Amino acid sequence: MRTEAALRARLDEIFAARDRAQMAPTIAAFLDVLAEHPDDAAVLYEVGGSYDTDGQEETALGYYRRAMAAGLEGRWLRQCYLQYGSTLRNLGRFDESLAVFDEGIALFPESESLGIFRALTLHAGGRASAALGAVLTVIADRFPTEEVQRYEAALRGNAEYLSSLDADRESDE
Repeated sequence: MRTEAALRARLDEIFAARDRAQMAPTIAAFLDVLAEHPDDAAVLYEVGGSYDTDGQEETALGYYRRAMAAGLEGRWLRQCYLQYGSTLRNLGRFDESLAVFDEGIALFPESESLGIFRALTLHAGGRASAALGAVLTVIADRFPTEEVQRYEAALRGNAEYLSSLDADRESDE
């Protein structure tokens, strides 16, 4: 679902004027737009993001889900996956967070940020070795510098080994 250019500009203007320390005016402004465009995916996403920034994570989750169901597209969908997965992580819902990140990565395999934030969920869920392994994989996959390419096999081998440590630990429990 494509958001009209004038509406997108209005959303961007509200976002640019936000004060992260005082989100109530931003939330109110986005809710006013939502009243005019109740089914617009981009509006739903921005409302969710404003609640999320304000620390109202449970409220944000519903708007993220609605935005995705309404047909959010492109970079906005990628960003929604990241914010949705991060919010689930912040709420301690690690398995759900990983599932959201995995779905986002399947749709946006070129996204370093989804892979890195997925690693944060692994770490927060007590899987520090797998988290570091995931970061090493992102580096090997997405940063093809001469030095990284020289040691790519070692990076990938270490990533696999680190991930296996947490997998072994989980099977022992």
